[in-house]
Amino acid sequence: MNKYIKKEINFGGKPLILETGKLAMQANMAVKATYGDTVVLVTAVTAPAAADTDFFPLTVVYEEKLYASGSIKTSRFVKRDGKPTDEAVVTRRLIDHAIRPLFPSDFGDEVQVIATVLSLDESSDPEFLSMIATSACLHASDIPWEGPMVSARVGFFDGDYKLNPTLKDLDEKSELEMMISFVDEDQRFLAVEAEAKIVPEEKILGAMEFARRESASLVSFIDEFAKAVNPEGKKQAYVSKTLDLQLMKDVEEIAKPRILEMLSQGFDKTKLKDAQENLLTEIITKYEGKYKKADMAKAFSEVEKHALQHMILDEGKRPDGRGVKDIRPITTEIGVLPRTHGSAIFSRGVTQVMTVATLGSPSLELFIQNMYGETTKRYIHYYNFPPYSVGETGRVGAPGSREIGHGMLAEKALRPVIPTQREFPYTIILMSETLSSSGSSSMAATCGSTLALMDAGVPIKEMVAGVGVGLIVNDDMSKQLIMTDLAYLEDAFGFMDFKMTGTRNGVTAIQADIKAKGIPFALLPKIMEQSKEGRMHVLDEMEKTIKEPKNKVSQYAPKSFTTTIAVEKIGLIIGSGGRTIKELQERTGAELAIDEDGTVTASAINEEDAKKAIDLVNAMVEDVKVGDVYEGVVKELVDFGAFVEILPGKQGLLHVSEISNSYVSSVHDVLKVGDAVTVKVIETTRDGKVSLSKKALEPGASNSNADAEGYRGRPARGERNNRGGRGNNRGFRDRGKRY
Repeated sequence: MNKYIKKEINFGGKPLILETGKLAMQANMAVKATYGDTVVLVTAVTAPAAADTDFFPLTVVYEEKLYASGSIKTSRFVKRDGKPTDEAVVTRRLIDHAIRPLFPSDFGDEVQVIATVLSLDESSDPEFLSMIATSACLHASDIPWEGPMVSARVGFFDGDYKLNPTLKDLDEKSELEMMISFVDEDQRFLAVEAEAKIVPEEKILGAMEFARRESASLVSFIDEFAKAVNPEGKKQAYVSKTLDLQLMKDVEEIAKPRILEMLSQGFDKTKLKDAQENLLTEIITKYEGKYKKADMAKAFSEVEKHALQHMILDEGKRPDGRGVKDIRPITTEIGVLPRTHGSAIFSRGVTQVMTVATLGSPSLELFIQNMYGETTKRYIHYYNFPPYSVGETGRVGAPGSREIGHGMLAEKALRPVIPTQREFPYTIILMSETLSSSGSSSMAATCGSTLALMDAGVPIKEMVAGVGVGLIVNDDMSKQLIMTDLAYLEDAFGFMDFKMTGTRNGVTAIQADIKAKGIPFALLPKIMEQSKEGRMHVLDEMEKTIKEPKNKVSQYAPKSFTTTIAVEKIGLIIGSGGRTIKELQERTGAELAIDEDGTVTASAINEEDAKKAIDLVNAMVEDVKVGDVYEGVVKELVDFGAFVEILPGKQGLLHVSEISNSYVSSVHDVLKVGDAVTVKVIETTRDGKVSLSKKALEPGASNSNADAEGYRGRPARGERNNRGGRGNNRGFRDRGKRY
C-alpha cells in the first residue's frame, strides 16, 4: 500500500487534500491531510492482542506539536513538548468515540491510531482535519473497519450557521462550538462534543442538521480516496472473538432465568452486584476446566445484555421499576464542609458526587502553553473517579482521559454562567469527587458544581443542570427505546450515552457517543426533547436546596476588590523589575494582579488589607497635588535633606529647611533611613518632582512654600524613573508567579 495517491476537494471554501505513499511507510496506513496551511499526519497500525485480552484494545493518540506553530516551550529547563493539554485529551476522546463503534464486534486485535499536527494554520481547524484524516486512514487501510466516518465543526454567529469557522471567530463571535460525526451514506449519528452560550434546543438541532447536510460530500470523497489506495478493499484476516456457541448455550441455560428474576426484583446497584457475582461464581465453578474463566465472564455479560433488552423492549419494564422518563430520587446538600469556600453533595439514586469550590486571587489563574500560544484560565473544573466509587480497588493518582473528559464537560457546562473577572475578581477552581457511581456521574458533577458555586457566593447567571439519556435497542435495531437517567446495567449495556447540560433557557454543553454503528438521525429531536424534560426536573429538585447564590463569600475565602487604571500607568504600579508591586504587597499583605486592560485586583483574607492595597493603587495613579498629606518613609539621606517615599515608587525631597521650625544643622541629626514621617506636599513640577515639608504640619506653621534654597533638585539614585518598568500586557512574572 505504498503507492503515492493524492485526492483533493474544496470544503468550506478551502482545499482539503488527502495523500498517502510518502510518509511512515511501515504503518498499516499513513495519511497526510492538508486543510489551508494546517497539516496532520495520521497513522494506523494493528498487531495481535495478548491471548488473555478480553476487551478491544484500541488506542487513539492526538499530538499537538509546538513546532507546528513555530513555538518553543517557555520553560528554561525543559524544551521537549509536555503532556497533552486537557483540550487535546478531549479531541483524542472525540476521535475514539467516532471510530470505535465501526470496528467489527468480533474483532479483538490491538489497534493504535496516532494523529500528529505537523503545521498549524489557525484559520484551518486541525481537530476537524484529524477526524477526517483518521477516517480516511482506517477506511483505506487493511484494518477491518466499517466506515467512512465524516465530521464537521459548526459555529453560529452573524445570524447564521458557519461551517468550520476560524478559531478566532469561534472564540470571539460564536454562540456555539460543535464538532459532530456521522457514518456512511445515510449519515447516521455517531458522536458530538459541543459548547453553547445558553442556546435553545431548536438552534442546536439546526446546527446538527446543517453539519449533516454540509458534510455529505466528504463521504464520497473519503470513499474515492480509499478505493484509489485499496481498489479491492482488502482487509486482513483475523481470529474472531465470537464466543463458542456451546459455551453461550451452557451459560444461558443457568444464567438467563436467574438474571431475569434478579432484574425484576428492583434491586439497587449494590444488591444487584452481589447477586451477579454470586451467580457468576456458581457458573465458573461448574464449568471450571471446560471453558476459560474470561470467556465465561464475557458470555455471562452477553446473557445479561440480552436479558435486559428483552425486559425493557418486550416487557416494557426497567430493572428498578421506573418509567422511561423517570429520574431516580434526587437529594442535594450545600455547606457540607466547614472550612472550604463552597461545597455541595448531589445524589441521584446510588450516584453521588461531592463538589468543592475554591476561590483565589486572579494571579493564581492557570497558564497554558500549547501550539496556539500562551493562554490563561481563571475558571477550572476537575473531576475525580476513585475506584471505591464503584466498589473496587485500583490505581489512584494522575487522572485518566475519562476523568479529564468528564471534568472538561462540566467545565464547559458552567462556563457560560460564570461571572467575568470584573464582576467577580477571583480565580475559581471546582473539584468534583465521585463518591459513588451508577450512571451519569459527569451530570451529577455538573449539578453539584452549580450548587457549590452558589454556596461559595459566586454570582452565576443561571443554575445549570444535566441528565444522561440513553438508548436501548435489539441486535438488528428494529426496536428502540429512549430512556432518561440510565443506571448501572442500562448504562453498561445501552447503545448511547447522550449528556446535555443547560439552564432553564438553553443548552450549555453536549457530549455524546454511540456504541452501535450509528443511530438514525431522526431520533435526535426526541432525544433532545427528553433530555430537556429531565433537566427541568433536576433544576426543580436543586432549587429546593438553594435558589440564588449566597450574597457574600465565605469568611475563609480571600476578599477581593478591583479598580481600573489607565493602561499607560500599569508600568508605574509594577515598577522596575517588579519592585513597586512587591513593595505594595509586602506593605499591605494583599496579593495584586494587573490585567492588560488596566484592571487591578487586590486579594487578601482580611478585607481591610485588600481595600488598603486598592486605595494605595488609586493614590499612585492620581497626580500628587500641593496640600496633600502623606505618611512617608525616609529612603535616602543627602547633605541638603531626605528623599521620602510618599507612595510606592514615588518619592519627594524633604529639604533640611523644611524638617522643623527649629534650626536643623544636619539632617543626620534628626532623621535616619527607614523613619516614618508625616509630610505635606508644598510644590510639584511639570517633570514630576515633588517638594515636601514636615514643619508645615507643625502648630503655627505658615502655608507658604518655604523652599528658601529654590530647590529644583535631581532625583535621588534609584529614583531616576519614578514610573518603574513598563512591564508587558500580561503583567510582570517572577519565577512563574504573576503580578
